[in-house]
Amino acid sequence: MRIFFSILSIAYIFCIFFFADSTVVSTLAPFNPHSLLHIPLYGILTFLLIFSFVPIKFKLINSINPRNSTNTMNSTNAINSTNPTNPINRFLIVGVIALGVGIADEIHQAYVPGRDASVTDVLLDMVGIALVLYFAFRLFKTKTNGFTH
Repeated sequence: MRIFFSILSIAYIFCIFFFADSTVVSTLAPFNPHSLLHIPLYGILTFLLIFSFVPIKFKLINSINPRNSTNTMNSTNAINSTNPTNPINRFLIVGVIALGVGIADEIHQAYVPGRDASVTDVLLDMVGIALVLYFAFRLFKTKTNGFTH
């Protein structure tokens, strides 16, 4: 399942760069005051990346009876913050990748005729990334019993 979301993430990133030079952007411009569509655009990217990197196991039975739930983390991961398999580190990696894509997209737009790079767009990208990371982390923390930071 993670390979599916990895491929979907790569395709989504490709679309972000591909459509930066298309007429779709000028068509959406009236519906995009102050570039606010950057928030959901990069929120969706972050969501896809989370499902690519973070081992989230949802079981319907466990959500009904929380006493029978299995923890997706072991005690080593919870204690060792330098462990790359620690979910906190994976959420950080997701955030860095999504932000890197946002910065690269703005650099790319600087070279596209009719477009320009904007620090405001990167800040809006960060808002979308941070919102999704916050809510996903809270959900992850709720779903994994014993997960403490």
